[in-house]
Amino acid sequence: MDANAAGPRGHVAVGVDGSRHAELALEQAAAEAHRRGTPLQVVHGRPWAALPQTGAEPAAHTPSREDARALAESAAEHARRLVPRLEVVASAVDEDAPGALVRLSHRAALTVVGSRGLGGFTGLLLGSVGLRVAAHTAGPLLVVRGDLPPEHNRVPHDTVLLGVEGEADADAVDLAFREAAARQARLVALHAWVYRHLAPPGEPLVPTSPRREDVARVARAETAAAEGVLEPFRGRHPQVRAEVRTVNGGAAPALVEASEAADVVVVAVHRRHGRLAMRLGPVVHSLLHHARCPVLVVPVPLGGEPGGGHGGKHGERNGEEEAT
Repeated sequence: MDANAAGPRGHVAVGVDGSRHAELALEQAAAEAHRRGTPLQVVHGRPWAALPQTGAEPAAHTPSREDARALAESAAEHARRLVPRLEVVASAVDEDAPGALVRLSHRAALTVVGSRGLGGFTGLLLGSVGLRVAAHTAGPLLVVRGDLPPEHNRVPHDTVLLGVEGEADADAVDLAFREAAARQARLVALHAWVYRHLAPPGEPLVPTSPRREDVARVARAETAAAEGVLEPFRGRHPQVRAEVRTVNGGAAPALVEASEAADVVVVAVHRRHGRLAMRLGPVVHSLLHHARCPVLVVPVPLGGEPGGGHGGKHGERNGEEEAT
């Protein structure tokens, strides 16, 4: 492992592998490091001298440690050209990319990863590296979709989108406010809820009756709850213009649609046991595959206690039903 592999605390770390997706992530990471005024660590992780599977033809060239270092340094030099005077450190590590990035996320202020690297399946919007890092990251993770244009070619919307479920998302709320302040952008907090009371058979779901009044009452209560989550952070970031939008429906489609007019979408991920997709939760999983802007994932400890060290209700709880 390189001496610099641990990285300085509070820096931005990005994984590279020579792919176009990684190049997009590198450009985004360089911009994020410049925006935060922190160093950038460029990391290439790959098992050197990996043995071929039984019966497989030996590879024409097995990447060496020198190859890995050269790739990392080439990417670092590209970042220096993108953002002159940016402090950039290049690292090549002996562990696989997901493990390296998860380990680095304990010290980094932000970790950045592309949606799919070399060897990814065509048509797969988010590869195994992105999913594994998102599921296990210890700090904020920015996932840059490979079908997005480079940041310098994107139309700026001056908008940070936040998926907010409830008070358990305090770390994500705090980070969203800080992102909006750094970008001099507005913050749009989207809160989705579902009206659960079913009408009797044969009666419309929302007739001109007391049921419609009940829907309006629930809508007001959900809006007030979301406003309450944001209120403590408004005073800390008075320069940020924040607004709450509530939607009666699923959180995932609402956030994906709203991401069309956002520069980044911030969402909390609540740790869950079980399969990888459910550990992320269906809303986070959907955003990572379908959002139309980069996705900033903020881990929240199991149980939803805020203050996970980096910085925090859509209808239902994350990882269970229609939640983040």
